[in-house]
Amino acid sequence: MADSRTRVLIDCYRHDAHKINGQPHDTAPETFVGVPVNQTVPHGADGDASALSRPTGKPKQTMENHETHYRLSLIEGESRYSPDKFTRNGVESAVRDLLIEDDHEAMHQAWLTSDIVSVFNESVYYPYTSLKYHTLLVAALLDNYRDGHEFADLQLVVDPAGEIVPHRTVYTGERFALRIDEGIDGQPSSRLGSQPWRSWASTWNRLTAHPLDADHDKYDMVLDANLRRIGAWSTALQYIEDYMEAFDR
Repeated sequence: MADSRTRVLIDCYRHDAHKINGQPHDTAPETFVGVPVNQTVPHGADGDASALSRPTGKPKQTMENHETHYRLSLIEGESRYSPDKFTRNGVESAVRDLLIEDDHEAMHQAWLTSDIVSVFNESVYYPYTSLKYHTLLVAALLDNYRDGHEFADLQLVVDPAGEIVPHRTVYTGERFALRIDEGIDGQPSSRLGSQPWRSWASTWNRLTAHPLDADHDKYDMVLDANLRRIGAWSTALQYIEDYMEAFDR
């Protein structure tokens, strides 16, 4: 049985389950395969994570002829959903496995490595955003806030590949990992700023050292150049994942 502290983290990973089915929060079912979903995340972490990727105010359609909950790829310009690759039964089974997990650290690891939830956007109005990375950002902010950290205290920290900090690592790959945390002496890092907004590009630009070899590797150069232009955090993190996969980096 999870205690109240870990239960809140588990609920965090389930809080946007309604978006996987393209349902609005207000009318979505409160349970999925018998587990509670779609709960409110405390400490304002969900709202702050949303502000990192989406503008405030009433959303407007930003992409004509694309009004689905399937994410568009910045690399291909097309939906990441493919019936050949992701069958309905396969998606439902994978989502079920994610949501019924009851160990908070295992749940974090499952979201980090899932390719199913990266198929969905965090808002149909902003189709390049990523539900996967929005959820990981919510968890990272929540875990920091619960430890008494303010948003202005937080930094984007670059870790070695394979180094996972429970709930605070928001990206992991074969070359490096990224997390949201207080700064660590001697590690590349950059402050997030005084308040949450679509600040990915400026935060990436301010890193004290970069994990990409943009001076000598043409693929790293392209990736780095584009990361210096993207504002939305969930879009940028998903772009790193997609790019590394597409070009076998």
